[in-house]
Amino acid sequence: QVQLVESGGGLLQAGGSLRLSCAVSGRTFSTYPMAWFRRTPGKEREIVAAVSWRSTTTYYVDSVKGRFTISRDNAKNTVYLQMNSLKPEDTAVYYCAKRKTSYSGIVFSAREYDYWGQGTQVTVSS
Repeated sequence: QVQLVESGGGLLQAGGSLRLSCAVSGRTFSTYPMAWFRRTPGKEREIVAAVSWRSTTTYYVDSVKGRFTISRDNAKNTVYLQMNSLKPEDTAVYYCAKRKTSYSGIVFSAREYDYWGQGTQVTVSS
């Protein structure tokens, strides 16, 4: 059984930085693309960033480009989201997710991801 456990969320002021981590159990982590999504009350869940299984390709939603960096360490079964220059509009619950299909490319639809973490709250005050 695959489990994803996020950590690193918190409360901070605008302009600050946080690094989210997502530890993944299961020996096949390295062959699956991974992504970070976020959800705010009243809004659809949106993909924030994604990384291919070999880290050769990354994707970022326009609103975080240049500020967030997704990375993965396949030896540690962990995916990270480094968030810099945080803004109040980044406030959300952040979820990591594993894509359903191994050895595949990045996709943006949440329906293509089959395992999710419990979420970690990020709150940015102005």
